[in-house]
Amino acid sequence: MSVWQAIVLGLIQGLTEFLPVSSSGHLELGKAVFGLENLDLTFSILVHGATALSTLVVFWRDIVDLTWGALMKRNWTSRKYILMIVLSMIPAGLVAFTLRHDLEEAFLGKPERVGLMLIVTGLILFASQRFPNKNLPLNIPKAIGIGMAQAFAILPGISRSGSTIGTAIALGITRKEAARFSFLMALPVILGATVLEVKDLLEAPAAEAGLNTELLIPYLAGSLAAFISGVLACQWMIRLVQKTSLNGFAVYCIGVGGLAFLFL
Repeated sequence: MSVWQAIVLGLIQGLTEFLPVSSSGHLELGKAVFGLENLDLTFSILVHGATALSTLVVFWRDIVDLTWGALMKRNWTSRKYILMIVLSMIPAGLVAFTLRHDLEEAFLGKPERVGLMLIVTGLILFASQRFPNKNLPLNIPKAIGIGMAQAFAILPGISRSGSTIGTAIALGITRKEAARFSFLMALPVILGATVLEVKDLLEAPAAEAGLNTELLIPYLAGSLAAFISGVLACQWMIRLVQKTSLNGFAVYCIGVGGLAFLFL
C-alpha cells in the first residue's frame, strides 16, 4: 500500500463514517479498486481509531456536559440520555459478538454484495424523507428502535448514520436531535469495533496481522486523513440534516451500488 492509497482510503473512512453512504461499504469498494482486498488489520484499527477521535473533537462539549450532569449534578435528564445511549448499543453489541465474523466473511472480496446493500441504504434514505416532521421527544423505546437500525448497519454497505438518522426521523424526532443522538451513540460503537479489531490483531499471526514497520508512514498518513475528514464530515452532516433533504445521498448510494454490482 502506497502513501497516496492510504490517504485516499483514510479520506473514504473519515468522510463516509458520518455521511449516510456506508463507510464499511465504501472502504471495501476502495480496497477492491486498489487491489487491496486483504489489507491488514493494523490499518483498519488506526483509521477507525482516528474516526472515533474526530467524534470526540466535535462533541466534546456534549460529552462533558452529559457526564458532568449525570455524575456531579445528578441530573436525571443527563442520566436518562446516557441510559438511552447505552440501551441503543445493545442490539449492535449482540450482533457484533455473535455474527460479526460470519458477516465479514460473507462480504469480504464480494463488492457486488456491498453494492446491493448500498442500494438498500439509498432506499432507506428515500423512505425516511417521506415522513412529516413531528418534533417529538426522544425516549427509551425510540432509542432502542434506533439501536436496532444501528445493528442492521453492521452489514457492509448499509449506512450506520443513514439508518439511525432515517429511523429517528421516521419516529418523529427532530432532525437536529436525530443527528446529535446518531453521532453520540456511534462513539461507543466505533470504540467497541476498534477494540474487537485490536483483539483480532493480537490473536492473528504476525504475517496476517500486517505488523510491517515499512508501512508506518502510510499508516500515519491514512489515520491523519481519516481524522481530518471525519471532523469536517461530522460537522457538515449535522448542519445538512437540519436544513436539507437526504434524497441526494439516496441517489448517490443507489448509483454507486448499481455500478459496484454491475462492474466490480
